[in-house]
Amino acid sequence: MRIVFPRPRISKSACGVSAFAVAFLLGLPAAGADQPRSSYAEAGERIRKAGLMDERAFEFLSRITAVGPRLTGSLEAARAVEVTQGMMAEMGLDNIHLEPVTVNRWVRGAREEAEIVRSSSLGTVPLHVCALGGSIGTPDSGITAPVVEVKSFEELDRLGPAVRGKIVFFNRPMDRSQLEPFAAYGGAADQRVRGAVQAARHGGLAALVRSLTFRVDNFPHTGLMTYEEGIPRIPAAAVSTSDADALSALLKKDGAVSVRLKMSCRSLGTVETANVVGELAGTDRPGEIILMGGHLDSWDLGTGAHDDGAGCAASLEALRLIKALGFRPKRTIRVVMFMDEEFGGTGGRYYVKNARRKHEKHILAMESDRGGFVPVGLAAGRSEGGLLERLRALGDIFTPLGITRFSPGGGGVDVGPLIEEGAVPAAVIPNAQTYFDVHHSALDVLDRVHPRELELQAIVMAILALIVAEEGV
Repeated sequence: MRIVFPRPRISKSACGVSAFAVAFLLGLPAAGADQPRSSYAEAGERIRKAGLMDERAFEFLSRITAVGPRLTGSLEAARAVEVTQGMMAEMGLDNIHLEPVTVNRWVRGAREEAEIVRSSSLGTVPLHVCALGGSIGTPDSGITAPVVEVKSFEELDRLGPAVRGKIVFFNRPMDRSQLEPFAAYGGAADQRVRGAVQAARHGGLAALVRSLTFRVDNFPHTGLMTYEEGIPRIPAAAVSTSDADALSALLKKDGAVSVRLKMSCRSLGTVETANVVGELAGTDRPGEIILMGGHLDSWDLGTGAHDDGAGCAASLEALRLIKALGFRPKRTIRVVMFMDEEFGGTGGRYYVKNARRKHEKHILAMESDRGGFVPVGLAAGRSEGGLLERLRALGDIFTPLGITRFSPGGGGVDVGPLIEEGAVPAAVIPNAQTYFDVHHSALDVLDRVHPRELELQAIVMAILALIVAEEGV
C-alpha cells in the first residue's frame, strides 16, 4: 500500500532558515511497501551516490557521439535515433516510441575554401572558413571580390551603394565584458543569422562573418543563417577569429583587399526523421508529465558532444537513476531526444502538434542545451514564487551539488512550444564560461566533456524531476 504524506505549507521564513527541516517533512515514498519512507534529502543522497559511482551519463554520451556528427537529416542523425531508442529499451523505460518529424536537409559539400588574393603586402594567404548552415554554394570557380568590413547593420546601411559587388565582412566580436556568455553570444549572433540578407540588400556578393567565440584561434564556428523572400540569396561563411583579426588589420594597412571564396554546400529538400520518446509512467497522475530532454542533432564540424549530446545524455541518465533506484513518482517523467534544433526547432514544434498531446498535460518542460559543464544554478518558472520558492526551500539538497543560485527562467528552443502551451519552464544552469570555445566548431568533441561534471548535471536533473513529479508545480 502506498502511503501518501501531506504536503506542508512552505512559508517565506522556511525558505530562509529551515530548508533542511522542510526537506525531511516532504515525504518521498520509495518503491515497495517494505521500503522505509525516504525524505527528498535522503532520495537526493541516494541519487548522488549512485550517479557519481557509475558516471553513466558519459557512457551514454560516448555512444551518441560515436555515430559521428549528426547534421539534421543525415544518416548519422538517423543512426543516433536508433542508438538512443536502444538505450531507452536497455533502461526498461515505458512507452518508448518515435514521433515523426519532417526536416530540411542541407549538406556542406566537399569544397570549403577562402583566401586573400594578391595582397600588396602579403600576397595570397589562405583563410580558415566554414559555410554557415543553410547557405547556398558559390559558382564552381568561386567568388572573388574586394572586401568591405563592417561592425553593424547600421554601418552597412551608411555605406549603401559602396557595398555593391563586394564581399561584406561582418567583424563584430562577442562582448567580453558580458558576464553571461549567452548574452554576449546573443549580442553578436544577428550578423551570422541575417548578415547575408543585409549584405544582399545593398548588392553584396557574399557574406563573411567573424566566428562567435571569445577565443582567438584558427577554428571557424558554423551556425544557422537565414534568407528572406524577395532578397537575392548570396553565400555566407564564418571565418576564424584569428583570421578575422588578420584580415581586419590587413584592410587597415593595404586599404584594398580581395578574397576568393569557394563553397559547394547545398540544400537537398526534405527528409523524414523522428523525435525519440521514453518515460517512467506515473503511478497516480500519469497524464501529468514532467519533460526532460535535449536535441539529438548537431553541427557537422565536431561530434556535438557539448551541443547537445551532453543534454541528451544527462536527461537519459537522470531518468535511469530514478528508475534504477526504485522510485515510483506520482506523475510521469518523460525524456525526449528532439531532432532539428539547430535548423530552427522543427522537432519541438512537431512534438506539440502530435496527436498524442491531446490527452496529455505537460506541467514542466526542462531542456539541457548549455553544455555538459558543472551545474551552478537552477532556473524554474516565469517569475518569483511558486515552484522556484519551493526549490529554494529545498536548497540544502542542491547546494552540496554546486547549485548556488535559483532564478526564474529555463526552457529552451525545443520546449518553447510546450511552454507557450502552459508548461512551466525549468533548467539546470551549468557554468558555461568556456562553452563558446567549442560551440558549433570542430572542437566540440567527446574529450572536451568531463564525466563527473556531466554526471552532476544528471543528478540535479533527476532530483528536480522527482520533486516536481511528487509535488507538482
